[in-house]
Amino acid sequence: MRRFVVIGLGRFGQKLAIALAMSGSEVIAIDRDRNEVERIRDQVSHAVRLDSTDEEAMRAQGVDKADVAIIALGQESFEAAILTVVNVRQMGVKQIYARAESLIAGEVFSKVGATEVIYPEIESAQRWAYKLIAPQIGEKIDFGPGYSLARIKAPPSFDGKTVMDLQLRQKYKVNLVIIKRGDESKARKDEKESIFNIPMPDTIVYADDILMVAGFDADLAKLPQE
Repeated sequence: MRRFVVIGLGRFGQKLAIALAMSGSEVIAIDRDRNEVERIRDQVSHAVRLDSTDEEAMRAQGVDKADVAIIALGQESFEAAILTVVNVRQMGVKQIYARAESLIAGEVFSKVGATEVIYPEIESAQRWAYKLIAPQIGEKIDFGPGYSLARIKAPPSFDGKTVMDLQLRQKYKVNLVIIKRGDESKARKDEKESIFNIPMPDTIVYADDILMVAGFDADLAKLPQE
């Protein structure tokens, strides 16, 4: 079982600690505020009130034995967050994630030892902006800056057309990776295979099929909604 330590139990840290605990992981939750600690005590493996800049106190709670540390202190505790990252790094924790509210803060965390920086506000705003711009895009997995694998439901304009007819690569600069037949199209066409791992040029697409497509986010957003 992996051991996580979440330091800073504001809204983000608290929700993260609870989600990790619900997945079956061992979670140590730490905060200087007694009320925040009491609020989460029954939902994680261990919740403790202490100053995360105190290395000895942290070691006494087994932080040095954690597999992953998440420093989720708020902007008002920026200096304490920096010292906490340094402490956790000195303890030998291999994976250290630090929550940052700005790119500058993130650069500082990286320089003092964070292995990865989390930007919840920035990332949330970007996800919502894309969701509003391209509501036809469902789940999206980011592979690199601006490039993703996305799940879309085939619009009515795709119904009955072959992969060759759609010309997704030529028209939209995206690649069709997988087709999952919708229940209606399977019933209508008596399809035996629910998934086509490698769609062929003559494979027919139906309106309720689920398509996995890959491409740059700007190009994915141009896919038709109707």
